[in-house]
Amino acid sequence: MPSTTTSGRKGGDVSSIARTPRTVITMEIVTHLINDTIEFYKWTLTIADKRVEKWPLMDNPLPTLAISTSYLLFLWLGPKYMKNREPFQLRKTLIVYNFSMVFLNFFIFKELFMAARSAQYSYICQPVDYSDDPNEVRVAGALWWYFISKGIEYLDTVFFILRKKFNQVTFLHVYHHCSMFTLWWIGIKWVAGGQSFFGAHMNALIHVLMYLYYGLASCGPKIQKYLWWKKYLTIIQMVQFHVTIGHTALSLYVNCDFPHWMHYSLICYAITFIVLFGNFYYQTYRRQQPARRDASSSSSKAGKAVSNGSLNGLSRAANGAPLVGSKEEKPQENSGRRKRKGRAKRD
Repeated sequence: MPSTTTSGRKGGDVSSIARTPRTVITMEIVTHLINDTIEFYKWTLTIADKRVEKWPLMDNPLPTLAISTSYLLFLWLGPKYMKNREPFQLRKTLIVYNFSMVFLNFFIFKELFMAARSAQYSYICQPVDYSDDPNEVRVAGALWWYFISKGIEYLDTVFFILRKKFNQVTFLHVYHHCSMFTLWWIGIKWVAGGQSFFGAHMNALIHVLMYLYYGLASCGPKIQKYLWWKKYLTIIQMVQFHVTIGHTALSLYVNCDFPHWMHYSLICYAITFIVLFGNFYYQTYRRQQPARRDASSSSSKAGKAVSNGSLNGLSRAANGAPLVGSKEEKPQENSGRRKRKGRAKRD
């Protein structure tokens, strides 16, 4: 018995010793990875755009990551908070917000277009000019505002959740908003100019039309009956992604002096949007058309909510405002119990 016990202890000790080097090796690998990542980041700072390093949010990525993390946290906690509460209407807030975004995006488009024209930018290949030339600084400033606008657009989701339009917070909606704001920090930090202007000024113009649509839809039924062009906004956005891929591929073909890894990343990123928006377009305007006609002819389905996906990640209701033919608001309006309990909260 003593010999067996001793043998068992020795076997355990050997096993413990055998496991120790693996743990040490794993810790060393992790430590090296962290150190290499830090060293790589420090190196990238040496080639970053010195013009923007003192601008708000541009000193380091932590504020941007904190904002995006808070956004994702709100996606989780917001519905829980609103679960047993009446939805906010926020009509006036939505009108002010949407038309403010129209003016902001028009300002960004105008600044990028005029500055690029004054600097004689090429639409085929335009390297980044890191000089303090007034036109180049103007381009960088407009791109910074474009980055900021993507952070402001997080409010789209906030308004949906406060209005209890949870079905409109789709994967496309969250993916688009969170990735754009986070990734554009990289664009402003290292390439605030050159080829970056093309996609930004095209997207800003499309957002002028998009938020104009949302703003008009928020004004009420008298305006909503003229908003027949939502379908074409989706088409324009998909065309935008194809143009982006074509422009980027051409830049690679002519070997433009712009970071090639960014070009390849942009092509992959645009493809994900083509897939997601294509699926949305099919689900909304192709697959569900017969279902909608059947629903409109059936009185038993008149009170059911209609939700057809998302436009730029936003669903059929224009930034929270119900569209013509939508039955989203009727269940609440026809509910006697809810009327007795009190109307939905307003601004």
